Amino acid sequence: MQKTGNEQAHVKADVGAQVVVEERARRLISQLAQELNIRPTQVKTTVQLLDEGNTIPFIARYRKEMTGELDETQLRDLSERLQYLRNLEARKDEVLRLIEEQGKLTDELRTAIEQAAKLQEVEDLYRPYRQKKKTRAGVAREKGLEPLAEWLLSLPMAGDALQEATAYVSEEKGVASAEEALQGAQDIIAETVADDAKTRAWVRRYMWREGLMASEAKDAEAESVYEMYYKYREPLRKLPPHRVLAMNRGEKEEFLKIRIELETRAVFEFLAKQWMKRPTIVAELLAATFEDSYKRLLAPSLERELRNQLTEQAEEHAIAIFSENLRQLLLQPPVKGYVVLGVDPAFRTGCKLAVVDETGKLLDIAVTYPTPPLSKVAEAEATFTALIRKHGVQLIVIGNGTASRETEQFVAGLIAKLQQELKYIIVSESGASVYSASRLAQEEFPTLDVAERSAISIARRLQDPLAELVKIEPKAIGVGQYQHDVAAKRLEDKLGAVVESAVNHVGVDLNTASPSLLSYVAGVNMTIAKQIVKYREEQGKFKNRKQLQKVPRLGPKTYEQCVGFMRISDGDNPLDNTPIHPESYAVVDRLQMLVGGAAGRAQGKAQAHEQLRALDVERAAQELGVGVPTLRDIVDSLQRPGRDPREELAPPIFHTEVLQIEDLQVGMQLQGTVRNVVDFGAFVDIGIKNDGLVHISQLADKFVKHPLEVVGVGDIVTVWVLSVDLKKGRVGLTMRAGG
Repeated sequence: MQKTGNEQAHVKADVGAQVVVEERARRLISQLAQELNIRPTQVKTTVQLLDEGNTIPFIARYRKEMTGELDETQLRDLSERLQYLRNLEARKDEVLRLIEEQGKLTDELRTAIEQAAKLQEVEDLYRPYRQKKKTRAGVAREKGLEPLAEWLLSLPMAGDALQEATAYVSEEKGVASAEEALQGAQDIIAETVADDAKTRAWVRRYMWREGLMASEAKDAEAESVYEMYYKYREPLRKLPPHRVLAMNRGEKEEFLKIRIELETRAVFEFLAKQWMKRPTIVAELLAATFEDSYKRLLAPSLERELRNQLTEQAEEHAIAIFSENLRQLLLQPPVKGYVVLGVDPAFRTGCKLAVVDETGKLLDIAVTYPTPPLSKVAEAEATFTALIRKHGVQLIVIGNGTASRETEQFVAGLIAKLQQELKYIIVSESGASVYSASRLAQEEFPTLDVAERSAISIARRLQDPLAELVKIEPKAIGVGQYQHDVAAKRLEDKLGAVVESAVNHVGVDLNTASPSLLSYVAGVNMTIAKQIVKYREEQGKFKNRKQLQKVPRLGPKTYEQCVGFMRISDGDNPLDNTPIHPESYAVVDRLQMLVGGAAGRAQGKAQAHEQLRALDVERAAQELGVGVPTLRDIVDSLQRPGRDPREELAPPIFHTEVLQIEDLQVGMQLQGTVRNVVDFGAFVDIGIKNDGLVHISQLADKFVKHPLEVVGVGDIVTVWVLSVDLKKGRVGLTMRAGG
């Protein structure tokens, strides 16, 4: 049956649309490959995997052959850039449609929009056609003054502008005089110039290159932390991220007035050259119009744009630092095998105590008042001693909040009196109060008050930082710089990705993991996490990974994504305690036969490990019909079953005695723990009340671009005392060899 003319037209249109889609996809893949410096085939396969709903941790770990071994960072960069470019294409389509509906879309404009590489370029091109609120130029257009503006921009060689404007005087249209008509025409020109894409691009570049960020005090007599910015100037393009955020905060708190300063002569010369390409009788009038266009429209608009751009860049930088610090904190080595006494210190309300066993199970709680104002030291010693002896406490963990150092002095004195194997450590309690007041904490410990829950969190975060810290909103964990000044949604997304990455890097014990921990496993959300825990509570411990398929709402795709990151330490199949995905279990069986039955399920035997170490992986991969990266990971997992990658890091430093700032001397060598890394250095806990600062210039004997190149949160470092300020309680440290 032959198709009608309409049907044929529809078929042609569909084919044409498909061709456009395919061409866009090819361009996108080519652009991503070029920007990220990876092969187009890697991009194409990764995009396909993402579009099929695969998670980044799953792709990074179990689809290495398909992506050419792109790591997780590369995959996340690709995913973010892919989303940006797709949004850009969608915005181009929207802008083209809107301009076309106005009947103003030319071939030249279409080409410019389609070739735009940034969203900013698209918005600049669309700006003249965007529906605006009532403006002076809009009012002038309504009065019919656009032809007069066009006459002025045509650069007349003769005539009188005021005389020309007389023709537009109209009581009906509300134009009372030739001067008013001329002013209206100038308003139209000013807006036309300010909306022109090429003009905006040039002025924006010039402002970025030559502009100064200037800040002044609203009240020069007011004391604040922003005093260094009370009279401050710095080139826009050299302004460091932390300074941008500090100035923004000072402006928000109404201590500072901020503006961009710019020498404007070159701007006016450019505008004249751009819009007056030959002599004209209206040159003086146009020069005044261009100045008005810049001062009233262009400058304020571009200043907002550039400040927003600086803020976005600074926020991205701050989020990146926070993300790296958070990852390192989450991956701190767990302290296993200790019965721990957690202490949430306080003055007036007393120290809340919580004893947890080696698995984090709550054993006991109490409240004592060893610090002012009550200072019931003897009573507190009795309470501590009773708990220590009753439960065999080996380690005391003190939160670093209010009264922490006074509590530390009390604990150190108690340890000296008890004369038994007992140590203490101070840990960051950031976020503990947030967790304690959360619904999750209420569900976990419904009969305890907020402070008692906090003491439990402090104890557990030493035993397993990852398992405990995932219960806390990431931004509440204090390991960043200006995290409260950045876009909340962006921060939440990035930090969520960091937690997801850390959880999947370590893996989770399917039989002990909390819903909070399980919810960060690839493919699993909180609803499914709660279903897993509910199934575990009703059916008993998981014996094998296959049982996950029986969990309600956990479908085949989720199972595929999450199962490799789940661990069962004492189940039916030893492979379930490794990162090996069940889809590769058959490969393990074939590998076992290849190495003479010594590998696979005979893991743990010295002979098996020796044979696996001697295995020619590339040759074996060919024989087994599997990719080299996958087989390499399988062999590594078989050699180290049940391995926790965090245990390879240095353990924290424990104490038995208190170090006072008065004890410090310049040149003294100390061991410390890095608590936070910021743009200008690293804060190190050396056992005194306040962390010491290792300035970026003191981190190494060589030039350091950023502190993260040298140190990370949780690192155990050797430092030397550089300076001591007893009055301000500040200590300067150095990591340069020999102090």
